[in-house]
Amino acid sequence: VTDKGAAVRKKNKNFMDYIPVCNPEYTWDADQAGRVTVHVVNKGFYNRIAQKLFKRPPVSHIALDEYGSFVWHQMDGKRSVYEISKLILARFGEAAEPVVPRLVQYIETLYQNKFIGYVKKEE
Repeated sequence: VTDKGAAVRKKNKNFMDYIPVCNPEYTWDADQAGRVTVHVVNKGFYNRIAQKLFKRPPVSHIALDEYGSFVWHQMDGKRSVYEISKLILARFGEAAEPVVPRLVQYIETLYQNKFIGYVKKEE
């Protein structure tokens, strides 16, 4: 027996109300143009083996593009996904369309890769 109510409750959560925040475990910096590079320390047993056997770097540097960097700068733990989408439209205009599906996919990917988390909205 499956809980169909759980699926309905999950769908009722509005992703646009989520408030993303950068993972404090990762350091990052931005160049003069504002492009962000996230630094991920490759730790753990399997990463150490890969570093020794396959010459993998101890730290990976993930460079974000112009849109990704802009979104990264907006994730301050106060702005919702909806608010960030409005800022993207104001900054990039029609070039960012379709903004909502692209932003949702991007934020979900960041979350799945543990680059970000979510904080609860202050009531």
